[in-house]
Amino acid sequence: MDNNWLDLLQNKNQLSKVIETNQYTEQFGLTLSQQDAQLILENRKMALREQKRVEFGEGIVPKIIHEFCDSNYIDQSNYVDTIIRLQEIFYLYKNEMNDEITDDELIHLMKEQYENLCFGDLDYLESTCLSNFAQAIRAGYEGFKETDGYGEYSKFDLQERWSYELYAETLKELCWR
Repeated sequence: MDNNWLDLLQNKNQLSKVIETNQYTEQFGLTLSQQDAQLILENRKMALREQKRVEFGEGIVPKIIHEFCDSNYIDQSNYVDTIIRLQEIFYLYKNEMNDEITDDELIHLMKEQYENLCFGDLDYLESTCLSNFAQAIRAGYEGFKETDGYGEYSKFDLQERWSYELYAETLKELCWR
């Protein structure tokens, strides 16, 4: 009975912390209802159980919300689903990176790749970007500690990208044919 009381108190506190993020996210056109916040926290509990992790305090959800709410790829229609998926990815890669990376470093890395390389594609973020970076960390890479997770992925990106010069040259060739 005491555990149930403690769980209820902790859940109520976490729920209020998630709802409080609305004060900040409203400026980006994003808000969570009580039911949305509850759904996110229920999925959090499942993700923690699946990854065999324990989390104390307000948890990672408010940090994820604050980091991602200004994304070009999140709007009210996909907001809840995106936050749920981001927290699942977060917990997975905290394990995959052997907890060598801080929560803030991982969140910064995730956001930067989500915006600039994945263009909102959560599958690509999870299966390619973070997978490559986790391999580097498991191999001993620690450079991210100096940058707080910013600007790190390009050192491990194995995909060849289009440069502006290459794009312009290709466009010119296509137009002159």
